[in-house]
Amino acid sequence: MSLTRFALGLLIAAALGLFLVAGAFGPGANQASAFPAAAEAVQPPTFTLSWSEYPSWSVFGVASELGLIDGRKGHQGELEKKWGVDIELSLLGYDPCIDLYTTGNCDAACITNMDVMKPSLTMDTVAILPTSTSVGADALLVVDIDPADKSKALDQLARHKIYGLEKSVSEYVFARNLELAGKNEKDYKFTGMAPETAAAGMQSGKEDFKAIMVWNPFVLQTLKVNKKAKRLFDSSTIPEEIIDMVVMSQKSLDKDKGGDFACCVIDAYYSFNRMLEDKSKRGELLTRLGKKFSNLNEDEMEQAVKETRFYKDAEAGLNLFTGKVLPEKNKLVSKFSVEHDIFKQEPKMGYGSEKVAGTQLRFDPSFMQKVRDRK
Repeated sequence: MSLTRFALGLLIAAALGLFLVAGAFGPGANQASAFPAAAEAVQPPTFTLSWSEYPSWSVFGVASELGLIDGRKGHQGELEKKWGVDIELSLLGYDPCIDLYTTGNCDAACITNMDVMKPSLTMDTVAILPTSTSVGADALLVVDIDPADKSKALDQLARHKIYGLEKSVSEYVFARNLELAGKNEKDYKFTGMAPETAAAGMQSGKEDFKAIMVWNPFVLQTLKVNKKAKRLFDSSTIPEEIIDMVVMSQKSLDKDKGGDFACCVIDAYYSFNRMLEDKSKRGELLTRLGKKFSNLNEDEMEQAVKETRFYKDAEAGLNLFTGKVLPEKNKLVSKFSVEHDIFKQEPKMGYGSEKVAGTQLRFDPSFMQKVRDRK
């Protein structure tokens, strides 16, 4: 082979190599297949959010249907792409939801301020978002007792068993209303029973079911079915003592993009609420929420939303988390819980974005601020 032909062969080989490289990485090339490891590296981290059916928590199920987020692992809605995370939603009953969080098997959960206190004793917890507060959604319903004369009605109530879930928000609302009325809780017969069972007893007109302490949808359903049932009192007397929230473990927040996951959850919640404020969309969105909350219709959901007041935007959430009222309310709740042997000691609670050593339950406004300030 001559030197000229050898040189020509090298030139042809080099040109062919350039052509193959251009084909591999040109405009129509599948670059992911060329570097599979690099493609895998850009996959967003997955975080899990557990929720149960309740007006302000069902928002996340509807947000997934609307494409704001996509609750399936490995799929992203528009806000997940915005924040660079992948959210996997897990719909459970309320108690299983708490259990999943308590055992560390989800990153975030929908839970009340009262019910998160016990898990926080063994797992440092951060409340990232208040979603709503009960202002009538928890109620004492009575039959054959006239609510018009409150003092007389409470005297009559003392003769009957009051059926409701012990060591729960129901018993708390019951005890606080008696306290506000100057009555002693020990003079009343609060009797443990699941809310669905208590509601069914009153709805069917069973003689012994003169008083039940339940929450929505059981309140609305019982008032609808049994026309003799009346409200004696409800949680509207104690606004912002029962707070529905989204909480995260500090461990999950400390993960790569844990803060972005928190922001994405908050962004989805506020985005839905902006849509809900649109009168042309409100009916459809309430109907969607109702399908995820005991199949309540639009009118029933309108009432449920009134009795479960949403913290619909960052201003409302920040006012709660940075104000002076919440620490006072939480103290009432934790004191009740210890006195009723729900847990043995009150968790050490903190308020603000700063991590303070020894704090077990922190109410952090910084993620709501970040969502508000990001354009």
